[in-house]
Amino acid sequence: MKKFTFRFIILSITSLPLFSFDLPVDWFKAGSHPKSYEMGHEKASGPDGKNAATIKSIDKKINGFGTLMQTCSAKKYAGKRVRMSALVKSNNVDDWAGIWFRVDQFKSKEPLAFDNMQNRPIKGTSNWTKYEIVLDVPVSSSQLAYGALLRGTGQIWFTQITFEIVELSVPCTDMEKKDKTLEEPSNLNFDK
Repeated sequence: MKKFTFRFIILSITSLPLFSFDLPVDWFKAGSHPKSYEMGHEKASGPDGKNAATIKSIDKKINGFGTLMQTCSAKKYAGKRVRMSALVKSNNVDDWAGIWFRVDQFKSKEPLAFDNMQNRPIKGTSNWTKYEIVLDVPVSSSQLAYGALLRGTGQIWFTQITFEIVELSVPCTDMEKKDKTLEEPSNLNFDK
């Protein structure tokens, strides 16, 4: 019996995939339930055979989310419109996932701009797809925060994150930005 157990353990160890869930340099875990997820980078799992970051649920049921994120100074992008893009792949995402991008102002709890793709979520299983977020970065911005998130169970991989300054003709995806100014009076009889 002991020989069988020992052989089974050795066989199990040698057949494990070579995953590295170490956090990538300069990235950190956050979210409402970060301990419910394994997060890190996975060698050779990207679309081009290079590394990709991953977020994988470890609990059977999660009523919250985990994110692998990074922050940086907004100085380079202040006063500009910025597009963040990334390639994302998903497996059995039961609630939703997405990339996210937030623009912060020093000593303020309210973001100046924010989009987490909740209104256009990644669900289920999908192959590598490019996603984009476009935000204005006001001159008063102090910090950019960004990453990928997984709400509920499943797994996502993400890679090839880029930031580029774009023309003002490129529409913003900002979920917080709501221009409430009407062109003329509307719904005055409350029919809608």
